[in-house]
Amino acid sequence: MRDASGGVQNIVVFGGTSEIAVATLAHLITPSTTTVVLACRDVAAGQAAAESLDVADTVEVVVEHWDATAHDSHQGVVDAIVARVGDIDIVIMAAGVLGNQDTLEADPASAVSMIDANITGPVVTLLACARQMRAQGHGHLVVLSSVAGVRVRRAAAVYGATKSALDQFALALADGLSTDGVDVTVVRPGFVHGRMTAGLPPAPFATTPDAVGAATAAAVRRGRRVVWVPSALRAVFAVLSLLPRPLFRAIVDR
Repeated sequence: MRDASGGVQNIVVFGGTSEIAVATLAHLITPSTTTVVLACRDVAAGQAAAESLDVADTVEVVVEHWDATAHDSHQGVVDAIVARVGDIDIVIMAAGVLGNQDTLEADPASAVSMIDANITGPVVTLLACARQMRAQGHGHLVVLSSVAGVRVRRAAAVYGATKSALDQFALALADGLSTDGVDVTVVRPGFVHGRMTAGLPPAPFATTPDAVGAATAAAVRRGRRVVWVPSALRAVFAVLSLLPRPLFRAIVDR
């Protein structure tokens, strides 16, 4: 539950090793925060992420095993977290893999794991979290999307399609939760320098995990539905979304 200053007690991150999520926590944790749960597939990496957080001794950081592709386990993981910490104030859905479009086209079956990690698992888990927050009567879901899903390009067709699906699901979920005391914020960053994009040429308006984290935390505190990082991308994609497909392709796939 938020206190009078807007601080929250319990924060849960799905995809707890995400650089963006960890950076967001640095901006979200307040003196009111008592528990942070990092839910992730690689528990050892989760422990390393937990140790990297600069938190007060009063904040308990818990690492919970969660595999985005293990759909049948997601409700149980959410239930276990609730049993341990009580009400969940903020959930950050940060799971996702980028993949390589050429590899996916050469081996179409390999797309299944990306789809599971980027859309199926997050949707199942978000539905479980939404049900919990609706029962609580409060909460905030933060969903890390991407500008890659706003208008999908050939070079990232599968990744972009999964982000588009997650983005639209989150916005529709927000509509359904609007009278239940539950907020939803969809975060649309551009190219983010980090582990996921290492070795790739940066796109225009490239940003950093910390910049995304700061913008996300500010959007949560203000109750904003959608945040673009950097904010200039809102105008850029307003134009790109209107372009005829051949012109769009000529611009983005050069």
